[in-house]
Amino acid sequence: MTYQTLTTTELAQVLFTSALQPSQTLSPLQIRSAIEARLCACGDDHTTCAAYVAQEAGDHPESYATRMRWALDAVSSAYRTYAMAA
Repeated sequence: MTYQTLTTTELAQVLFTSALQPSQTLSPLQIRSAIEARLCACGDDHTTCAAYVAQEAGDHPESYATRMRWALDAVSSAYRTYAMAA
C-alpha cells in the first residue's frame, strides 16, 4: 500500500501519529515525507496508526480534536499542492 491509495482521513491519522507539531511551520513536502516515513515504520499498515489515534482520543480527548483538525487541514493542503504540481 502507498500513501496514494489512502483517503484524506487515513492520511490524517498517519500524520496524527508523527512527531510533527501544529506549532511548527511545515512545508507540504515535510508533511508528505512525515506521512511516508510513518507508514514505512508501521509496515505500510495505516490501521496501526488508526489504532493509536483511537487510543489517544480516549486518553486525551481534550487535545485529540485540535490535533486531528490540524492533521486533516495539513493533509488537505499538502496533497492539494502535490496534486496541482503533478
